Amino acid sequence: MVERLTFYGKLILNGTLRARTGLQIGANQSGMEIGGVDKYVIKDARGRPFVPGSSLKGKLRSLSERLENRTLSGRGEVRIHTCESPDKFSDCYTCHIFGLPGERDFAQPARLMVRDAPLIEDSITPQMRDFMDLPYTEIKWENVLDRVTSAAVPRQFERVPAGAEFALEMVFTCYEERDLDYLRRLFSLMKLLEDDALGASGSRGYGKIEFRDLTLRWHSSASYLGAEGESRLLNDRPLALSEVLEQLDGLLQAVEQDVSGRAG
Repeated sequence: MVERLTFYGKLILNGTLRARTGLQIGANQSGMEIGGVDKYVIKDARGRPFVPGSSLKGKLRSLSERLENRTLSGRGEVRIHTCESPDKFSDCYTCHIFGLPGERDFAQPARLMVRDAPLIEDSITPQMRDFMDLPYTEIKWENVLDRVTSAAVPRQFERVPAGAEFALEMVFTCYEERDLDYLRRLFSLMKLLEDDALGASGSRGYGKIEFRDLTLRWHSSASYLGAEGESRLLNDRPLALSEVLEQLDGLLQAVEQDVSGRAG
C-alpha cells in the first residue's frame, strides 16, 4: 500500500529532565568483581551520565501501550505492541507516534524522535558532591533478603543523584492533520511518566523525574526552504509541564492554523 504524506513541519521541544530521586539507567557489563558495584549507570566518553534517547522513547512507548490497553505479556516476557493491519493502525496512537516495523506494507515514519539527553554539569552542585562517591554519581547499598532464612545479601548500585538535570530535546514531525492529536497525546504521556518512573528499580523508589523549563518551537516546511517568519517560538517563557498542559490549545494554535491552512 502506497500513501503520499505531506510534510507540514516539525515541533522542537527543548527543556530539562530533572531527577527527583536517584536515577539508574544501566550500562552493559562484561563481568563483576567480588565486592564491586552490581550495576553501573551509562556514561558518555568523558565519564558523564546521560539519558539515552532510546531509553526515554522506549519508556514513553510502553506507557502509551498501557494507556491504550495494548500491553502484551506472556511466556515470561512483556512484548512491544505493533499493529498488524491497516485497520488497527488507523486509530493507534502508539504506532503513529513511535513507529512501526519497516516490513509492514502500511508502515509510516515515526512522528517522534528523542535525542540523547546530556548531563547539565552545573546541576551537580558542590553540596551534592559532598555526599557522592564518584564525580557524577553515588553508590547506593541495598540488601536482598532471603524470604525463608532472612539472610541478607548486600549489593551496590551506582545511580545519578536526585537533583541532577539533563538537557532534553524531542522532535515531533507532522505529516497529517490528525498528528496534532498525537502531539497532544505526547504531552499526556510525559505527564504519565512523571507519575511513573524512568530507568531501573522504579518500584523501589528510583527514577522519579520531572520535566521543567520547556520551550516549544514550530518549524514549518516553508522555513526549511528559507521562508522568513515561518519558524515560531510558541511560548514566551520556559514552562513546567503542568503549565504546558494547561495552555496546550493556545500554544498549538499557530501550528493548527499552519497545518489546516495547507491541508485545506
